[in-house]
Amino acid sequence: MEWSPLWISLKTSICATSITFVLGIGMAYLVMKLKRGRLLIDGILTLPLVLPPTVLGFLLLVVFGQNSPLGIFLASGGISVVFRWEGTVVAASVVSFPLMYRATRGAFEQLDCNLIYVSRTLGISEWNIFLKVILPNCKQSILAGTILSFARTIGEFGATMMLAGNIPGKTQTMATAVYTAVQSGNRALAYRWAVVILLISAVTMIALNVVERQTSMKQERNQF
Repeated sequence: MEWSPLWISLKTSICATSITFVLGIGMAYLVMKLKRGRLLIDGILTLPLVLPPTVLGFLLLVVFGQNSPLGIFLASGGISVVFRWEGTVVAASVVSFPLMYRATRGAFEQLDCNLIYVSRTLGISEWNIFLKVILPNCKQSILAGTILSFARTIGEFGATMMLAGNIPGKTQTMATAVYTAVQSGNRALAYRWAVVILLISAVTMIALNVVERQTSMKQERNQF
């Protein structure tokens, strides 16, 4: 059994989750600070969550294609995304981004505004308020969003197939390996990869439940 799909999936998930972690927190904070156009921007950022993965993959293929302005620009710098491992990271990042963004934004909006107001009266800069007040008080929700994003990247299939393809040893993830095994009639191999994905997903969901339980316990303590 060739294990490259496992390593490619893990490497892709770690990179994509790192990207969505930074972008999700940053965009959630920026949207929270917006006074106009918040609903429109929020809808655009959440759109990948409701679009079919194949449609999303097609749009990414159009955006990063060799004939697109972005594709031409990247090609001039020797960078290629289509049918490369980088494409798996881009696809996984775009698909999982809304989960991180929504979880973080919800936490930011539920934060007690008095904490921010008091910090401002003490002369603390907005950047330090963000780092030392907002993020620490929202860390449980941010962690939950990170776990969800990771779980989503592990199982990503449609957008990855459209943008990065299914090249063994290069862009073939566990999800696409299951598809290939089924198409070739190798049910035994498909079962093996399905079990691996199931185990990773189960561990991820258990971790999410632990985080949510800790959050609930913390909220209950704060009420008394």
